[in-house]
Amino acid sequence: MKRGYLLAGGALALCSTLVMAQSAPESLLPPGVGQPAPTPTPAPVPTATRAPSAPAAPATPVPPAQPQGSATVQPVPTDPGPVDTSGVSLSDIPSVEELEELTVDELDDLLGLKPRYDIPPAARRSTERVGIIDESEGGLPVASLARQPASIVRAALVNTNQPLVSRWGHILVRRALASRLAAPEGMNPVEFAALRASALNAMGEHSAARALVQDVDTADYSSELIDAAIDAYVGTADITGACPVVRLGRADRDDVQWEMFEGICAAYAGETTAANNDLRRLLSRTEEDRIDVLLAQRYAGAAGQGRRAVTIEWDDIEAMNPWRFALANALGEPIPEGLLEQLGPYYLKAGASTPALPIVRRLRGADMAAAAGIFSSAAMVDLYSQLYANREQQEDADAAIARAARLRDAYVDPDANARLEAIRDVWLGDDEYAGLVLTAYASARLTPSDDFEGDAAQLIASMLTAGLDRDAMRWANVVEEGSEGWALLALANPQNVAVTDGQLDSFENGDESSGQRKSKMLLAGLAGLGRTNADNIAEYSERLGVNLRAPTAWTRMIDKAADANNGALVVMLAGLGMQGTSWDQMTARHLYHIVSALNRVGLNAEARMIAAEAVARA
Repeated sequence: MKRGYLLAGGALALCSTLVMAQSAPESLLPPGVGQPAPTPTPAPVPTATRAPSAPAAPATPVPPAQPQGSATVQPVPTDPGPVDTSGVSLSDIPSVEELEELTVDELDDLLGLKPRYDIPPAARRSTERVGIIDESEGGLPVASLARQPASIVRAALVNTNQPLVSRWGHILVRRALASRLAAPEGMNPVEFAALRASALNAMGEHSAARALVQDVDTADYSSELIDAAIDAYVGTADITGACPVVRLGRADRDDVQWEMFEGICAAYAGETTAANNDLRRLLSRTEEDRIDVLLAQRYAGAAGQGRRAVTIEWDDIEAMNPWRFALANALGEPIPEGLLEQLGPYYLKAGASTPALPIVRRLRGADMAAAAGIFSSAAMVDLYSQLYANREQQEDADAAIARAARLRDAYVDPDANARLEAIRDVWLGDDEYAGLVLTAYASARLTPSDDFEGDAAQLIASMLTAGLDRDAMRWANVVEEGSEGWALLALANPQNVAVTDGQLDSFENGDESSGQRKSKMLLAGLAGLGRTNADNIAEYSERLGVNLRAPTAWTRMIDKAADANNGALVVMLAGLGMQGTSWDQMTARHLYHIVSALNRVGLNAEARMIAAEAVARA
């Protein structure tokens, strides 16, 4: 029925059109448009004489009345009025030459074209809680630091500016910094996020830092958060990932790295010509950073129509920096072997975490990342599994492939003795502790036996690198009292079992470590966990020449945080006290206060693992 109405209406309209076409041509413009306005009829002039008055103001033209039913057309103003130019100076207007020198970003700022937000206002996120690990996922409670003085939290995070010596300490601090937390009282949430991201970057956790800064909208970034974000993106070789920060952030930076970022991001935003011009001008102004700008040109050239030949020459390059390392990895540009051999811990850890690199290149720093706590045991096994699966395509990787094959034997060989032999071969790498991380689950698959007693301590230490404390406790009847394996289990035991004077004496007498460091760490760990009495602590402190309770500003702070039952602050202060380049820098006194404070705030599992790690690595 409705279709019939439509057909009828169409026919009527067609008929009407035909009738009008026969009479006169029809204008397609709306009524009243394009036709002269009607001449107004002059008003009659009165003849009566009027009293003199002030000159009349000019009458404001009245727009002509539109025919009823026609479209309203806005009249053109006849008197635009004066323009206020009091705040405009001709000196503020850039010349043509100055406009040519402006970068795309500076031109956008000048013309007001730079957007303030990269997401709609309705979709913006609150900064009340920032983090990537919720409490239900193992993170710390949201309000852990909400009522804490901002000055203490700020001091702890600002001074966490280097890696930690403890693998388990690193894992714990990373979890705390990445937790979804409210800012302390009196601290801006964006500042809190920036401090945490900076600390994660210093620990080598660039991926976690990148995820953390991405939990804050770009419009809310401070200059400190921008710097932390840039470090995180460079550390992960995610150059274009930083573009929202570079193009939308309000950074007060004009360094060479920032200008290179601006050029790259402009190229990937479709402004290829301007970006190439900016990078070309930058290349002409720099000498020491020429290779960095050339790498930036190569990267920008991959966008759109901007491809151009860029030759990268490493002949005169004697040192590496994070920017050129990240760009070379992102581009797949080979780095000379001489430079690779000089790479420090930052580059080795960052390279191990860069998926774009070949497996063999990643393995250069994998052991260091595993010992530091960046890589889990499962991640290490996955890395070697990829190598073994593609072993036919690998060149100059015979040693790594052989280790991967032995790791496979450690898991799948049907003979237990053969598996143990394979585990021993894996331990023979450059970093013995990293080898323990790699074999954690293979060690847990072995059935405890007196035949393996000689390797029990190493097997137990290997299992504890992955937190497999219950698997390790199965060896309690195999290890001899007073041995290193016994000491590790005394600390890792989930049950709070006291250690006697005689047991401590047996361990100390058999301790052959330098300066009896293992005995000192065992005493500190047992004292912190409350697993030996005060008399034993006093006696062995004197025998070993340590003072576990000597106060310092740091020990007072972490003890007060433990008294207040504030786990988050205890973890941050523990991280502050575990900074260093090697385990030799960890003292028994620091270990005691860290283990004690963690144990008192309910982080018993982490306290036990840190204490056991101290004995294994001392």
